[in-house]
Amino acid sequence: MRAWKIGHTRLAKSAVFVSFIAVSQAWAAPPDLQFRPPATADDPATPALMRDLAARLIPVYEESDTDRYLANLSALQMTAGDYAAAYASRQTLLERRRKAERGRPTGRAAVFDLYAHAKSMEIDNRIAFPEAFTKAYQEDVGQLDDQDAYAVTQRLETSPIVFREALQQAFDRQRAKDSISETEAVALIWTYISFDAYRAFGALVGPLDAEEDRRRYTVDEVVVPTADRASIAALVFRPKSAGGPLPALLEFTIYHAQHYAKECAAHGYLGVVAYTRQTGDKALRVIPYERDGADARTVIDWIAKQSWSDGRVGMYGEGYSGFTPWAAAKRLPPALKAIATSAADAPGIDVPMIGNIFKSSAYRWSLHVTNPMVLDDATFGDDALWQAFDAKWYRSGRRYRDLGRLFGQPNPIFIRWLNHPSYDRYWQKMVPYREEFAHINIPVLTTTGYYAASEPADLYYFTEHHRYDPHAEHTLLIGPYDDGVMQRGLLPTLNGYQVDSSARVDVHELRYQWFDHVFKGSASPTLLTDKVNYEVMGANEWQHAPSLDAMANRSMRYFLNAGVSGVNHRLTKHSNTKLAFTQQTVSLVDRADSDWVPPAEVVSRSVAPHYGTMFVSQPLTQATDFNGLFSGRLDFTVNKMDMDLYISLYERLPSDDYVRLFGPSYEFRASYLRDRVHRQLLKAGERQTLTFKSERLTSRRLQKGSRLVIVLGIGKRPDRQINYGTGNDVSDESLADGNTTPLKIRWYSDSYVEIPIRR
Repeated sequence: MRAWKIGHTRLAKSAVFVSFIAVSQAWAAPPDLQFRPPATADDPATPALMRDLAARLIPVYEESDTDRYLANLSALQMTAGDYAAAYASRQTLLERRRKAERGRPTGRAAVFDLYAHAKSMEIDNRIAFPEAFTKAYQEDVGQLDDQDAYAVTQRLETSPIVFREALQQAFDRQRAKDSISETEAVALIWTYISFDAYRAFGALVGPLDAEEDRRRYTVDEVVVPTADRASIAALVFRPKSAGGPLPALLEFTIYHAQHYAKECAAHGYLGVVAYTRQTGDKALRVIPYERDGADARTVIDWIAKQSWSDGRVGMYGEGYSGFTPWAAAKRLPPALKAIATSAADAPGIDVPMIGNIFKSSAYRWSLHVTNPMVLDDATFGDDALWQAFDAKWYRSGRRYRDLGRLFGQPNPIFIRWLNHPSYDRYWQKMVPYREEFAHINIPVLTTTGYYAASEPADLYYFTEHHRYDPHAEHTLLIGPYDDGVMQRGLLPTLNGYQVDSSARVDVHELRYQWFDHVFKGSASPTLLTDKVNYEVMGANEWQHAPSLDAMANRSMRYFLNAGVSGVNHRLTKHSNTKLAFTQQTVSLVDRADSDWVPPAEVVSRSVAPHYGTMFVSQPLTQATDFNGLFSGRLDFTVNKMDMDLYISLYERLPSDDYVRLFGPSYEFRASYLRDRVHRQLLKAGERQTLTFKSERLTSRRLQKGSRLVIVLGIGKRPDRQINYGTGNDVSDESLADGNTTPLKIRWYSDSYVEIPIRR
């Protein structure tokens, strides 16, 4: 395990510990401190106010954990202006970590090590801060290995605006109070010193990082020719510390990105990023998905022939670049030896539709990537604008096919997608299909989350790979994560849910550990002990299984029973022998909900179903692990030839809080539930059944006394196609098709859901 060393200790460590012991013995928990925040983060009075708060807190601050004490003390000392003492505190902390062999600290910690060093040098040597920071940077970062230096420089490049906004929000939260507790004060001090540090060195970092990169890496911009005389732009990062040819890690993406390639080089690989080919017209458009498999294979073959390559290539990515490894593996190139993806796209499965229901976000995204001169980054990222546009279309009642005309920018790619509502040959050609999965005989790692919108795509790749090759070397890691966990890192809370400590895994770094196992022969990460590795929410533990089905050892069947007078619908262990039913009626022409957006909260005080019916179980008599993919059968009569449905599941705690068990909801078009390739319309007015197995996985320990809650609803929302139930192409249906009679359904009481459990 590499040691982390920055600078030299300038104050006897014993003095710090004597101070720590004296504080612990002499002071009890301090009362709240008087404090009124300034108006803004940039207020000229802010430094003095924060300096005063820190100076008053230092004599009374105490903490039983020595490492936490030293870290927080250093922040207080920096804010108070005693940078020499702060630097000594941080050096003592680093020495303790080194002796305990805990590896490198986080990039965040190293940033404050560097800042304290620079500020103490500025004062001691009486030099300007830019000169002091440059010298400290060269001393501290220069002596690190590539991986440690990358972690520090990536942190340093964060925009100061991020910290200004965080400080302003902290001040605003405090504004109504006259005092602040010790815990709140320490948190505020950290927020302030982050702002103060990045404000001081933000403009200095770019040139220093660029020079450091030139010292460490050889960077080549290349053009890879294709067999059809097109060209693919690529960027190659090679670590200068390499003693010979290395394996390459390739990201093939539609976005202009390169930092992952440098990160790969920092981890001892050849880092290559290649970009979706552009058309030859003046607009330099790209065509998503269609050619990437063949082009990725071309790049892989090119890499394997280079003198700096050892002939082995791994592919990785998230979102779009999570799709391209599977596209390349459709006809597995010999040099491709491993795949690691997270939140991967699966065209025709989860993009541009989910459950064969088209999503309006696909129009927004496709217009942006195919014609960025029309839709720039700022417009693409304006969520309020697009929410308003969804509402405008929804209220208009126009055909879904008219979406582009209504926005003023027709999009041929989006129309092409709408012309393929089934999972037909158009989509099947993009990634492995059926028996093609059996030929992917290389290690694969899939990472996803219970709250990732892309979870159905990740599970599709995993289940199809194992369906056609039961011995596939394909490993799944899943926990309480969303789509952004790989890029952003794990947050301690996710939309109101306090993430278990065991789930707070650096899944980004875990990917490199897995690649090291595949390419360098190191030990496999201990967390990946079986094919399925999942965190049990609420139990704060990881469990492992050889398959998705093996996550559970039994099941609980709940029937959907009607309540009294149409309310308090029940989940029961037995069906109603009188064949009662729950009536549901939805107006397909009502637009009163045009501003509705799906709730993001994982934990909430109430649930308001959107065109849905809620069914609630009796309290559980014992704690139960809900593990796996739920399934069920719907027995119903409907007056339309088709409908879109969604299912959401919650745990209602004894406190009456609701915990969403997965998110977003499981959505599907009824006519494609049996077969996503061939549409099978419903029989209007006839009693019929549909069986399903969810495409969303979860694991949670349900508490004793909790209730299981299921919401079964009609999919009718501003950001989706609206299925009017005529049986025609849904993209061609309009409000005129829904103005005769509302959608009417009877859910019969022998409808049920099957919950996989482990006890």
